[in-house]
Parts: sequence; C-alpha cells; structure tokens
Amino acid sequence: MLGERNNVVVHFKDGRVLKGFTHDFLPERPLFHLNVALEGQASDVRDIKVADLKAVFFTKTFEGNKSYKEKKSFEQRESTTYHGIKIKVDFKDGEVIRGMSLGYNKHKKGFFVIPIDPKSNNNRIYVVMDATAKVAVGPAAEQ
Repeated sequence: MLGERNNVVVHFKDGRVLKGFTHDFLPERPLFHLNVALEGQASDVRDIKVADLKAVFFTKTFEGNKSYKEKKSFEQRESTTYHGIKIKVDFKDGEVIRGMSLGYNKHKKGFFVIPIDPKSNNNRIYVVMDATAKVAVGPAAEQ
C-alpha cells in the first residue's frame, strides 16, 4: 500500500464521502494523504485523519458496475475459496458488511475485510473499529 497508488472511497463518521487516490495509507498511521483530483485535473491533496473515518474502501473503479448484483451472504459463495475468518461488521450508522478477515483483533484501531464476492468493486475495506456498533466473527457472522 505504501508507495502504491490505490483508488479509495473514504467514508467519514459524519457521513461525508470522498473519492481519490492515495499512496501512503498504512493502518498504524494516524494520517494519510488523499488526492481528490480526477485524472487530468490539478492535484488537490488533503490530509485525512483515520480517527475521523468510518472506513476506507479500496476500489477497482470509482464508478463500479451499477447493473451487477453483488453477493452479500456467505452461502452465495463456494466455502473452499475463503481465506481467513468470516466477519460481519455492523457500523454505528446502520450499514452492514460481511466478508473475510485475516487480521481482525478487537484491541486494534482497525482491520481489513475482504468482500464475500470476488467480483465486488471493493478489493478490500479498512474498517475503523470505533465506527462499529458490533463485530461478529465465525458462525455468528452468518446471521
């Protein structure tokens, strides 16, 4: 992630959303830089404080595929393709995501979730722990 250009959609706890590129996101750092300019436009780099965020969605594209119906439940996918633990995240704002995590630890400031559907527009999602209302792991994540 460091040095590599990543498309991200940044969701703030207050409901704001920004789309852009980052080269320096690291989970243990309190701050990263987001270039919100689109291709061919002047650079508009902003400091983003992780403590202000709900989640960082690392995306394939900014547009996504509006006609694609993403798989949202574990039973919709072959279980032999899973890596990590099943996880369900209930955010304080009511959004729910499910996926797999290789590094969930309730004592850390955040963790990554890999979406259930490999065809999702999201490659991975960094969840900020204090934006969550509840996190369920293992069989409890399926409910």
